[in-house]
Amino acid sequence: MITARIAAVLLAVVTLTGALLTGGTGTAAAFFGPCVPGNQLQPTAELFATTNRDVITDPADPRMADPLTGFDVEVRATAIMEWGLAVHSEPVDGVFWSEDSRQITYEPARRFELACTSNENLCWIADDLRIRHQQEAVLGIAFLPPEHEKADGFLVRVPGVDVARLHDALLADPAARDRLGGGSVTEDGTLILVADRADLGAVQSFVEGLGAHWDSGAVRYGDKELVTGTCIQGVLF
Repeated sequence: MITARIAAVLLAVVTLTGALLTGGTGTAAAFFGPCVPGNQLQPTAELFATTNRDVITDPADPRMADPLTGFDVEVRATAIMEWGLAVHSEPVDGVFWSEDSRQITYEPARRFELACTSNENLCWIADDLRIRHQQEAVLGIAFLPPEHEKADGFLVRVPGVDVARLHDALLADPAARDRLGGGSVTEDGTLILVADRADLGAVQSFVEGLGAHWDSGAVRYGDKELVTGTCIQGVLF
């Protein structure tokens, strides 16, 4: 029922959104968050989210095959309601370490690319999803220049890693598990990790320990948002 209502909101505003995005430079920015000048559909943030609350111990579990199609629609509508724009989404295989239960789980999830979205919008979107689906945490990053004072985190893409290898490596390495909290693997076998900038060296060592190649050019800096509670300025963004 909640998803149906959100889908109805999405259908109601999609025409307005299209008009804003084709209305010339600055039009979308007047209604949404900060857009990239000259390219209002260029992503400014990424979000990783799921509806899963089960502990899944087998990557071949049928629950991992769920593409979360309805959730995709829901997140796009939620982003619009929080003045952000989801411009791309894909299913990913996630691994999540729960600080609350001290358990590690596989989980079906989705990765979202968000345009016209600041760290503030991102936090609101993530918190909405966290509450609605009773999640322990929702992860995102708002991209910033490396020299920006709020660029306290980074995202890195690493090809050639499967989700079982990620799971087993995190299970065997408590320090890496605590730093990362998990990770995501795309359908083409690209590992995506988001971490604190202070842990860059340790994350590089973890990736190389997987037998994967670390490419410094694949690192993007930004404001990491691990949303575990209500968004309060100066605390969570």
